[in-house]
Amino acid sequence: MNKTKWTRFRSTLILLCFLLVAVLGWGCQLTSTSSSEPIKVGILHSLTGTMAISEQSVSQATLLAIEAINAQGGVLGRRLEPVLRDGASQSAIFAREAEALLVEEDVAVIFGCWTSAARKTVKPIVEQYQRLLFYPVQYEGLEASPNIIYTGAAPNQQIIPTVKWAMDNLGQRFFLIGSDYIFPHAANAIMKDQIGSLRGTIVGEQYVLLGSTDVAGAVEAIVQSRPQVILNTLNGDSNVAFFQALRAQGITPQDIPTISFSIAETELATMGSAAFAGDYAAWGYFQSLAGPVNAAFVQAYQARYGADAVITDPMEAAYLGVKLWAAAVEQADSLEFNRVRNALHGLSLEAPQGAISVDPISQHLWRTVRIGQIQPDGQFEVVWSSTKPVRPLPYPAYRSVERWEVLLSELHTRWQGQWQNPFALPTIIEAEP
Repeated sequence: MNKTKWTRFRSTLILLCFLLVAVLGWGCQLTSTSSSEPIKVGILHSLTGTMAISEQSVSQATLLAIEAINAQGGVLGRRLEPVLRDGASQSAIFAREAEALLVEEDVAVIFGCWTSAARKTVKPIVEQYQRLLFYPVQYEGLEASPNIIYTGAAPNQQIIPTVKWAMDNLGQRFFLIGSDYIFPHAANAIMKDQIGSLRGTIVGEQYVLLGSTDVAGAVEAIVQSRPQVILNTLNGDSNVAFFQALRAQGITPQDIPTISFSIAETELATMGSAAFAGDYAAWGYFQSLAGPVNAAFVQAYQARYGADAVITDPMEAAYLGVKLWAAAVEQADSLEFNRVRNALHGLSLEAPQGAISVDPISQHLWRTVRIGQIQPDGQFEVVWSSTKPVRPLPYPAYRSVERWEVLLSELHTRWQGQWQNPFALPTIIEAEP
């Protein structure tokens, strides 16, 4: 074969090789999108331990959304297969189970976590493996991860407007009580900055270990300091002991109202609503909201889990997380992390709580803010609402981002590299003079 013929032959061979690779690549792509293999998705919540009172129902709402999507044909023509893991109300277990979901089960996404201590242990894991975590609970902010979609409220969508409403309507003297982990400490730092700027007064601040029933000292401090409002960031079944102790001391909502940031319909149904009637909670969603979208949501949930089942803000936010992820995967026509994440940015839904959309900068939701008063039947009457969805601002302007990061670092160091107090003694912070 002469040189000219060999050159033509080689060029033809190279062209055929390129065409073959292209055809095989197209075939592989077609197979991956049309595969009948289910898509595994992780659900990571506390099914046992102190946080099970709140998280079991969030897991159920997540499953409801998955079932609804499967009934409509799944995602990319593939059924969703939920893989449930129990965080057992312990941050270290959340981290272990998150890695197991990503490595052993190869899930495409994780829906889960409640406490910020749990989320912060899962955060570096989803970042390492380049997967998304949909986090459904209101929280302290001071965070923005490219691997987390925050479907719960940021501080300016719950904490800050609630404190302003309380100062305008209930009083100027506040007692702060919370569980001894990152969310209550950071949330109370935000509240103290705000209350100070508005010339209010903090008369006491105490923390109890997550899950502890040792609330006697905190309640005695409330009796002695006589605040006009209690701001409550206790989580889990510590709330049962706290409110029982308050009532035993004769402190009623008419005497000193409590505003809670982690008590909703599920907790009231479990603990009994009679002792809470007249107190307040701040959320973006309440089961009692009017409107056809919410009515259909409540009907679907109760048809699945019982006519007496109740729905909370984190449950609705968890349900929305699944819907948003599925819509983004369909729009991206892919499960690839960056394509799904980009498809989420600006994505909007008409949700049970009202219109929501994913903020492309912070990956938090634009949400409506509401304050509800607890009714004897365990539902809420909305006493205040923002007029429209509020843009999420994870970092309150009272301090710079750098100063907020210093606060987080100091707490992390104090707790020996953990995000909650690992010690046995309650934290008491001296009140302002």
